[in-house]
Amino acid sequence: MATLPLVQSSASLLTVEEYLRSVYETDCDYVDGELEERNVGEYDHAFLQTILVMIFTVNREKWGVRALTELRTRVSGSRYRVPDLSVLRKDAPREQILTHPPLIAIEILSPEDRFRHMLQKIDDYLDFGVENIWILDPAERKAWTASRSGLHLAQNDELTVPGTPIRIVLSEVFDEVQKG
Repeated sequence: MATLPLVQSSASLLTVEEYLRSVYETDCDYVDGELEERNVGEYDHAFLQTILVMIFTVNREKWGVRALTELRTRVSGSRYRVPDLSVLRKDAPREQILTHPPLIAIEILSPEDRFRHMLQKIDDYLDFGVENIWILDPAERKAWTASRSGLHLAQNDELTVPGTPIRIVLSEVFDEVQKG
């Protein structure tokens, strides 16, 4: 497969098949025939993503999970999102492209991210059935969870998943990014 730059005319929509056959310089979301660029590539974003993957990987047996970065996820017939991190239950099917909701979809904000665009992603994840959606902002050292009732600022300096031993201490994670 050839690597394609992320340039697309709004006059020509891509089919799902064309999107899935293509490799882009930076993978992108596919929304109703159009490509949506993802803001990635900055140090704090990348390092926070790495730290989270390490935490989930080190605890994968105890927490019963698998963590995967930037895995295409079919949230509907005409929409594919690429979360920064997808956390799957250990017994979830092994899929090259997710068609079953992950336990957690994690998005890491970059300075260029727009709130309206993030809300559209959250709606897609909720409609797909993702139970836990986390949004982390390394610049502001804040994190939110998302649900049908809205965005909720993380409480008690941690992110957790009810009914599991999963616990991320935000101050420790953000301190590591700062030291990085």
